[in-house]
Amino acid sequence: MPETYVGFVDVGFLRAEGCKKIGRSVSDIRADAAAVVDWFHNLPEMRQSGQNFLRAYWYDGAFDPRHSEYERQRRFFDAIAATPGIQLRLGHIAEHPARHEAGIRRALRTTAADLGLEPNRLLQEFNRHWTFYPEREQKGVDTLIALDMVRLASRAVCATMVLLSGDRDLAEAVRAAQDFGIRVLVATPQRESLAREVAQIADAIIVMDTETLERMLTARPAR
Repeated sequence: MPETYVGFVDVGFLRAEGCKKIGRSVSDIRADAAAVVDWFHNLPEMRQSGQNFLRAYWYDGAFDPRHSEYERQRRFFDAIAATPGIQLRLGHIAEHPARHEAGIRRALRTTAADLGLEPNRLLQEFNRHWTFYPEREQKGVDTLIALDMVRLASRAVCATMVLLSGDRDLAEAVRAAQDFGIRVLVATPQRESLAREVAQIADAIIVMDTETLERMLTARPAR
């Protein structure tokens, strides 16, 4: 088996959990692919073992081509794909109405009626001062990670895998890779971000420091 290691980066996990640790808003940052590759290259755990970094797989959610943000996001993904050491793998983004929007609107109508006000007038005024943004959910990423981990493990592409994610749905993929003789390290901004099932079977856990995360998570440029 080649003395190499491969990285798997759930970018949604990195952004969400990394921002919690460094005290930033997810909407204000984006992940820097070159900084992520540099981190993989210089992992002390791998340098000590004499293994060489092969590549990192970058997993993110993509908008539908009809979405207003598709072109902007596509340019960003093209830059990611062109980064040496990265292979881009995309799931998709599903949008849903804001969780509490319907309940808040019902409460406003009821309040207006109780106060003798015209509900539609109150809602129109409310809409002038408040906007509900759709909630976005990443789909298909865990499936892509699991398939890639098992596929690469079955072909003995590497000796070690470094998984930057903590979703419990990946526990069986970790176990399957280990059954092929692969050592699986799990990286996370915060240990408590890992699902118990993943933490318990990882061969080692790497907790990323604040300085590293601040290099990886940079300010999103103004539109």
